Order: sequence, then structure tokens, then C-alpha cells
Amino acid sequence: MTGRRRTRTTSPTPPRPRKAKLLYASALIACASVAVGCGAIPGATGGSGDGPVKVMTWAPEKTNATNKPGMPALAKAYARWVNAHGGINGRRLEVLTCNDHNDSVAAAHCAERAADEKVVAVVGSYSQHSRAFLAPLESAGIPYIGGFGVTDDEFSSPVSYPVNGGQGVLLAGLGEQLGKNCGPVSLIRPDTIAGDELPVLLNSGLKAQGHAQAADQRAAEDATEYSRPTRLALQHATSEPGVQGCVVPALGDRTNTFMDSFRRDSADYRKVHTGTVIGSIDQSQIDATGGRSGPYEGSYVTGWYPTANDSRWNPMRAVIKEQAFGDNRIDPADAGVQTTWIAYTVLRKVIESLGAGEVSPLTIRRELDDGLKVTTGGLTPTLSWRFDAQTAAADFPRLVNADVTFQVIRDGRLTSQRGGFVNMAKTLSVKG
Repeated sequence: MTGRRRTRTTSPTPPRPRKAKLLYASALIACASVAVGCGAIPGATGGSGDGPVKVMTWAPEKTNATNKPGMPALAKAYARWVNAHGGINGRRLEVLTCNDHNDSVAAAHCAERAADEKVVAVVGSYSQHSRAFLAPLESAGIPYIGGFGVTDDEFSSPVSYPVNGGQGVLLAGLGEQLGKNCGPVSLIRPDTIAGDELPVLLNSGLKAQGHAQAADQRAAEDATEYSRPTRLALQHATSEPGVQGCVVPALGDRTNTFMDSFRRDSADYRKVHTGTVIGSIDQSQIDATGGRSGPYEGSYVTGWYPTANDSRWNPMRAVIKEQAFGDNRIDPADAGVQTTWIAYTVLRKVIESLGAGEVSPLTIRRELDDGLKVTTGGLTPTLSWRFDAQTAAADFPRLVNADVTFQVIRDGRLTSQRGGFVNMAKTLSVKG
């Protein structure tokens, strides 16, 4: 679902080798959960450290729905930065990219290409078609590190290593925000398989606050106007006299299109709040629609990470300035770009932990499954995918980060409504 104000940056620390670690973990996925042999490993590089580490990043580009061109663009910039500073443990990083076109067949082809090209991991990627791409990855034993989290399958596949809580924690968190501040709630979401998951998640957060369920309104993901959904949403949100309701557009890149209709039609109704999630809104959209005088002013927003002007993003901004200055595909306030940065931070830590040892899909998965702890400079809690580090949310067995941030748009800027992270694991464990 599915972001620009530059701040003064400091240069991030270049990658430094770490002492090699001996690997004693059992090959849980390699020889049991995943259909891959225990002999030749797809994507294996030589243990001498003289070969490049090849990975892939994919995302939809130039489509009529959600587009995330900044994710592969940042991946390429990250590789240039790593290689300019000596690589990782002396190894060059090679990044392949693929356009999934918001299409299941194209998503499957991206995964098949990853296997054919013998990549060691797919990193920092976005696709709504997890059923299409996860099967080829599982067959090849290729880890999927830091997907955007747009589908539930990313939180159940044994080769998936998510860095955030996906749409699940965002919608549950938004439900908690709105449950404290809103009357009737209307959800407008895509009429897609991924969209079908959203009402249950939002309602879990509303339920935690003793709030009634949201009205679920489907809409075409690639519509050019939303007059009918807008009026239906406003009718429900204003259905209780004396109570200010909330309208929740969760339409990815089409949220702005919805808000054009909302701005026109809301004049015929009592005032309502709006609420949405990062990925459907970012600072550039707020600026483009009028800032403090626009339709988003006062909106409640749930995100995964600190706000884009937080100093914890300065290392990422420094890499963008050094390696991709002027590349307007890369917006440091975009959640996809931010997720890609964190995913590559994980990859770097894994390769460093392997030292001079072999870098392959198997050794990467072993290192992650054995409990490697990855810090991200405060952008997330410490990440670890060891079995006992996963949450108790039954529908999300691979979820290791259930934290969200509560934000609100004040004076045209995304600002923190509540300091620090809020954990949604308990709310997700009692969905709906």
C-alpha cells in the first residue's frame, strides 16, 4: 500500500569487516521446509571473499496503481556506496533490479530470474503478489529480507525475514488511534486480495478501544476519481449526530486521487477527520495538496518508523547525497525507500558476521535463524528472527517487529503524536 525536506546530514560509517563466526546451526529451511538440496547451493559465492555478492531488489514501476521506483533506485545507490568504500568484508555488492508491474505473472518471473541469476537474497522489495513470488524463492532457498509487508504471506513463509510489521501493524495501530478519537469510521480500500485483509486489521485496533467496526468500502485500485466512494464514506462518518467521524483512505498511490474527490464532496457534510497509514500518504503529498490548508491537515497517521525529519535517518540521507544526488526517484521520506535502507542494513550485518566464510542463501538463512541481532540506529527495535524472538500473533508467525509510531499532521507537517514506539503484538493476536 499498500515520500521532502532535506536536513543537514552526517556521513555514515563505511562498511567494516567483522571477525568471522563459525556456523553451527541446523539447516532448518534448507533441508526441511524448503525444497532445496543440501549439496550445491543456488547463488553461492566462493569462501575466499573475492567474488561479488549478488542480490536482487524488485518493485512495481510505471503502472496505473502503486509504484515504488525509489526502492530499486536506493538499492543501486547503496551498492555504489558500499563498493566505493571497499565493499563488505572486501566483497563487492552487485544489485539486480526487476519490475513486478503490479502483476502476478511478472512477480513470479522476477523470482524465477532471481533463482536463475543465483542471487543470495532478495532485499528491500515490494510486491502485492506474494503467492506468485514466494514459491520460486522457497524452491531455490533464497531469503526474502525486508519486503514491504503488504501481504500476510510475508509473515508466514520460512524464507521471509520482515523488518517491519507490514500493513497488519499499521492498520491495527491506526484502529487504536482512531478508536480513541473518532465516531463512526469509514474505510476505503482497494478491491484486491491484499485489500481484503485490511478491514479485519483495522477493526482489531478499533475493537481494542471498544469501538464499533469500520464501514468497509471497496474501490478500484486504479480509478481516476472516487466520487461515489467518497459520498458513501462521508454518509457513514457523519451518521451519528454530535460525534465527529473519521474517513480512512488506504489506497496507496491513489489516496491523493481519492482526496481530490473528498475535498469537493466534504463541503456537503459535517466536518470529519481523516486517518491513514504511511505508504498511502507522505510529506510530499501533504505539501502538494496545500499543506496546512489542505485536506490532510489534522489527519491521524500510523507509521513504522520515526518521522522523516528525525536525525536517525541522517546516515541514509548522506548515502543518497553521495551516490544519488538529483535522482528524484529516491525520496527519503518514502516508506519504501526507508524499508529498503533498513533491509540493506540487515544484509550488510549478515555478511559482516560471516567474515571470510561462504556467502550463500543457506549461510545467510542460517545466520538469521541462529539469532543474529541487528541494530538499525534506533529506526526499529533490535531485529532478530530466531524462533523465540517472534511474536505470539498466530496469523503472523514471522513477525518480529510489531512496533508502530503514532503521528498527526499539524501545520502541514507529519509530527509525532506520541513519543516512541507502540507495540501492536497483543492487538494482532486478537484480530477482528
